Amino acid sequence: MSIGDTLAQARRQADLTVTQVSQRTCIRETIIRGIERGDYSACGGDFYARGHIRSIARAVGVDPEPLVREYDQTQGAPQPITAADVFEPATPIKIRERRRPNWTAAMVVALAAVVGFVAYHEVSSHSGGTHNAASSVSAASHPRATPKASNSPATRPGPTATPAVLPYANEVVISLKASQPCWVLLTTASGQQVYQGVVAAGTTMNWTERQAVTLKLGNPRGVTLTVNGQNKPQNNNDQPVTLSYATGPSTSG
Repeated sequence: MSIGDTLAQARRQADLTVTQVSQRTCIRETIIRGIERGDYSACGGDFYARGHIRSIARAVGVDPEPLVREYDQTQGAPQPITAADVFEPATPIKIRERRRPNWTAAMVVALAAVVGFVAYHEVSSHSGGTHNAASSVSAASHPRATPKASNSPATRPGPTATPAVLPYANEVVISLKASQPCWVLLTTASGQQVYQGVVAAGTTMNWTERQAVTLKLGNPRGVTLTVNGQNKPQNNNDQPVTLSYATGPSTSG
């Protein structure tokens, strides 16, 4: 009786299925069925085939050693397997040797660079001296002609007239400083209201308009006016007044 027949018969007598043997041994069912048929191609080699036979035999209650000896007699003599054979990679790994820096070559390159730099400066200085000397001789041999003074009087540009800019030409600038509370109403010639309210004592208000304006004061004697840079005389009248100012340096009111 072959190894496969012995294991299959023992499995049936133990009332076990291939699936149950696979669960107990953690061996795939395809490998167990192949061993029972005498096919060891799925085991992955003699070493693993012997291990599978031992595991299956113990699971079904059979002594594994006679079966392993029979496997060695029928499938070939066992070959000793070492740990190096199991863990050695199929493709040898090449380890690159770290090269040490070649300091001698680096020193030679640096020395050559220094010598070339010094030689370049020596040649440049000699070339510069020769060029300067040649330039001096050329200048001495060929003096430059000095232009003669012309008898005609020099023509000088006359003064350019700068147009005068008239201040406040197109605007009305009003500065109102209140020494007493004063009601103020400022409107433009078109009737648009610019300001309306009471200016408190000690307050200064400034307006700049580009058209004629009308200024109404409720307490004329309590304010000081400056219009387009001109101080307006203080009005001692206690009655409200209406003042009109047009654009330009001269104002009325």
